Amino acid sequence: MIVVMIPTYNESQNIPLLIEELLGLKLELHILVVDDCSPDGTYKIVEEYSNRNNFVHLLLRKNKRGRGSAGVDGFKKALEMGAEIIIEMDADFSHPTRYIPILIEALKDVDVVFASRLVKGGGEVNRSFGRVAVTKGANLLTRTIMRYPIHDCTAGYRLFRKKVLEKIELDSLSAEGPAIVGEVLYRIIREGFKVREVPYIYEDRRFGQSSLRASILFDCLKWLIKLKFRQLFIDREKFQKAQKFYSENPPESAENPWSPRS
Repeated sequence: MIVVMIPTYNESQNIPLLIEELLGLKLELHILVVDDCSPDGTYKIVEEYSNRNNFVHLLLRKNKRGRGSAGVDGFKKALEMGAEIIIEMDADFSHPTRYIPILIEALKDVDVVFASRLVKGGGEVNRSFGRVAVTKGANLLTRTIMRYPIHDCTAGYRLFRKKVLEKIELDSLSAEGPAIVGEVLYRIIREGFKVREVPYIYEDRRFGQSSLRASILFDCLKWLIKLKFRQLFIDREKFQKAQKFYSENPPESAENPWSPRS
């Protein structure tokens, strides 16, 4: 079973279009929407779909809020559903669905696939210079500090094999906001999973407004410092072993045959 896990908050304009696109791929994808009781009624739209389509599922969180815990709860629910492959993506169309077939194909001999804006063939469109600069700066800083073997360290468009989510101890993840992306990546690299990056073009959201604020960027920076501390003083031996593994088995080039087909 392949489960597409989508955290949402106030995405009522985007979610019905996204569900239709995912169903239209004809890949028998189970769509799991994790909604924090959105005031705009996003969850009601998903509930209507789930009532008439067995491939659409809703996890409604009434007493929790935040991208971090929503992602964790979504991962747990996907595993409960029996998922062998879990796809994590946003609901705003910044992660185009047309890449899903090639991302699944790229997973065939690795554990995690990252859709990457920062390898040859990847990029961003319809975004301001400032937002692009933030993406590139954040990734340069993360790669420099953490010495990760991948390029797009802030990518939230990812595919995992079941064993990855079972190994990274979901119950102990604690980042509340978008920093959860970095915390999950930290554990993936720490455990030495085989990874691959596939180029994709990030597109700006179709409807609604981005939730990115200076406070979120500051929180991500705090988490980066916290993770570096853990890397140096708590998980030092594991990371030394992982870095040796990645130096001997660097992630495969994302250019061919994994570049998206036209």
